[in-house]
Amino acid sequence: MCGCEWDDATGITDGFWKHGYDGEDFLVFDLKSTRWISPSPQGVSAAQKWNDIKHLDYFTNNYLTEQCPAWLKEYVSYGRSTLERTVAPEVSLLQKDPSSPVVCHVTGFFPRAVTVTWQKNGEDHYDDVEPGNTVPNVDGTFQTTSRLTVKDWQTEDYTCVVQHKSLEKDIVKRVIEEEIRRNQDIETRGPSMGVIIGCVVGVLLFVLAVVGVMVWKKRGAGYGKTNTSDTGTVNSATGSVNSDTGSVNSDTGSVNSDEPLVKA
Repeated sequence: MCGCEWDDATGITDGFWKHGYDGEDFLVFDLKSTRWISPSPQGVSAAQKWNDIKHLDYFTNNYLTEQCPAWLKEYVSYGRSTLERTVAPEVSLLQKDPSSPVVCHVTGFFPRAVTVTWQKNGEDHYDDVEPGNTVPNVDGTFQTTSRLTVKDWQTEDYTCVVQHKSLEKDIVKRVIEEEIRRNQDIETRGPSMGVIIGCVVGVLLFVLAVVGVMVWKKRGAGYGKTNTSDTGTVNSATGSVNSDTGSVNSDTGSVNSDEPLVKA
C-alpha cells in the first residue's frame, strides 16, 4: 500500500509505502530516515537488500513527498465543489406515543460532521440521553438521531440543539406538543382514496369507450354493397336466381345445386 496525506490548512504533507506478508507489515519505508525498515525479523535481510539498490530510496521519497501530494491537490481541486458544499439539516422531534422517549431527528445535512445536544432549562443536559449513529442518505447527505428519555418534558423546558457547518446559527427545537410529531399525527403520503377511485373510474370509462368503438366498427362492416358479379343473376319476372353454382325456381320451390349454398 502507498499513499499520501495533505493538510490544506497547514500545508503539511505525509506519506506511506508498505509491503505486507501474511496479513502483517513486512517492509515499510521510513520518511524520516529515507530508508526501508522491517517490523518483523524475517524482513530485515530484505530491507537491507532494498536499501542497497541505487536510487530506490530517492525515488520512493520523491514520490511520497512531491508527486503524490501534487496529484492529491489536483484531484481535490476537481472535486472541490462537491467536497466543500454545505447542505443545512432538517430537524424534527418524533415520538411514538406520549409515554415514549422523544427523538431529535436530524437529516439531509452535508458534510457529515454535526453536533446534537440537549438542554434543560437552558443548561446542557446529558442524563437519559442516547445519541445515535450518523448514517448516509441515498442522496449523499447524512442523518442522525438523539434520544431523550425523561418523564417531565411537559413540565420542564427541554430543547434539542443542532450545530452544523452550514448554519449561521444553531437550530433549537423546544420539546412541546406543537413541535412533536407522533405516528397518528403523520399523514399518509400516498394518494388519497378519492384520487385512487377517480383514476380507476377513468380507466374503466376509457376501456368501455374503446370496446364500444370496436363493436360499432364490427357491426358497420356487415353492411356492404350487393355482389353484382357475373357469377349470378336475379330475374324479377320469374322470381328465379340462376348461377353457376345453384338456382332457385320460384314456381316449383325447388333448389337445384350440386353444392347448395344455403339451406333453410
